[in-house]
Amino acid sequence: MLEIRTDDTNFQKEFQKLLQRGKMDIDNVSKIVSELIDEIKQEGNSALKKHIEKFDKWSPKDDESLQISTKDMEKAYGDLDKELKDALNLAFNRIKDYHEKLLPKTWMQEDETGSILGQKITAVDRAGLYIPGGKAAYPSSLLMNAIPAIVAGVEEIVVCTPAPNNELNSLLLAAMHLCGIKKAYKVGGASAIGAMAYGTQTIPKVDVITGPGNIFVATAKKLVYGVVNIDMIAGPSEIGVLADSSAKANLLAIDLLSQAEHDEMASSILITTDERLAKETRDEIEVWLKKLDREKIARTSIENRGAIIVAKDMQEAMYLMNKIAPEHLEIVCENYMDLLPKIKHAGAIFLGSYTPEPIGDYIAGPNHTLPTGGTAKFYSPLSVDNFIKKSSIISMSKSGIQEIGKECALLAKTEGLGAHAASVMQRL
Repeated sequence: MLEIRTDDTNFQKEFQKLLQRGKMDIDNVSKIVSELIDEIKQEGNSALKKHIEKFDKWSPKDDESLQISTKDMEKAYGDLDKELKDALNLAFNRIKDYHEKLLPKTWMQEDETGSILGQKITAVDRAGLYIPGGKAAYPSSLLMNAIPAIVAGVEEIVVCTPAPNNELNSLLLAAMHLCGIKKAYKVGGASAIGAMAYGTQTIPKVDVITGPGNIFVATAKKLVYGVVNIDMIAGPSEIGVLADSSAKANLLAIDLLSQAEHDEMASSILITTDERLAKETRDEIEVWLKKLDREKIARTSIENRGAIIVAKDMQEAMYLMNKIAPEHLEIVCENYMDLLPKIKHAGAIFLGSYTPEPIGDYIAGPNHTLPTGGTAKFYSPLSVDNFIKKSSIISMSKSGIQEIGKECALLAKTEGLGAHAASVMQRL
């Protein structure tokens, strides 16, 4: 694990490597992904079946085999034990309550001339959600993607998720039932993105695609952007932690590992002003690693992509963290509320020693689909905004157009657009 002080001679070189952590080698897989999508466009379900046989190791016998039965969803939900069902419902309700507060409203305002300006909010007709599968299934990702779409008022939600060996996670099926999903398909990877973007004989074309995935999914989303809208192009998970001497090393260590266990390419970065805490956290990481079921993954991540940085003061620490712009940011400092206004770039911010990042992954309420690799500088978390459109409203009264019409016509003439000018002048 990289350990470095900001006054080390090689600090800038090592820090630049951290800033490049989100660089995904999309160029290397673009040709492969483009060919897969082209096959989907030309062959539809036939291509999907061929891809499923190759990548997921089972052979759909017909088009209906691609679909996930709503009866299977209902059964999976009914088979949950009470504790797990209660936890799933608690998560659903908290996520729904939070996203309802984010929903923008249609508005109109009349001025003194009787003219009206405003904005109309309309949900997209159909949303496509990609939910990862394979090594692990993430029912929480289904909740985090479906609930904002439901709150936004999307009429039809389409879900695609891979089913290796034609097997699906039962908790994922239960989450689909809880969210009222009616159209779901056993299709994964770039093939799923292509199918939702262009439509096949079975999978309908959608207007927006959201959800996380590997580099093939990310590349596919990038390639279909413009045909449909997308949420973001996300990479491996990451966490940044700002800590002062009040923090506890054992808690910092397990919080850093909570992201490292996701993926060998995940990034876990601690920036602290306390050298003692830096050393203790490094030691605690080794203690925790030996207890983890996913030790191999977490150890590879923490050794190759983890870092502990000792800064001279908190001002420098915050400057560096803003440069990193992490997906998840924990501020474990005594005066975290004073530091919050100075944080400019982070996907989600977790304040205080009782707010570990995983509470946001599952049950706090805010969305866990977040910008990675420094893209928090310009991307926001997934929200209802990803599933709505905004239309401007303009209604000029007779006196209203008299008041501003000549100036409008003058600007049009100056741009050489005579019909524009005449369109306004005819009403004066």
